[in-house]
Amino acid sequence: MTELRPLTSEELDQAARDLPLWDVSADRFRRELRFGDFAEAFGFMTEVAVVAEAMNHHPEWSNVYQRVTVELRTHDVDGVSALDITLARRIDVAVTRRS
Repeated sequence: MTELRPLTSEELDQAARDLPLWDVSADRFRRELRFGDFAEAFGFMTEVAVVAEAMNHHPEWSNVYQRVTVELRTHDVDGVSALDITLARRIDVAVTRRS
């Protein structure tokens, strides 16, 4: 198993290039999403919840009607880790499937 550690500044810069729809900082990834309605937003959250549970890495998020705000950070390292990159990519795939 790979050691869990915060990303370096170079790794964060690369993540920002690889994940252009996310606001990337040293302490979190953040993305705001809009869906057609509440049911679609909730369906997306349900899909991501299954993925997050399997990874044992859970987002901080909120939902207001058709909007979902997602924040990713790894509390164990008090910042962003490779787990956040992986979950952000999986979230992007889930969003693309719903487009």
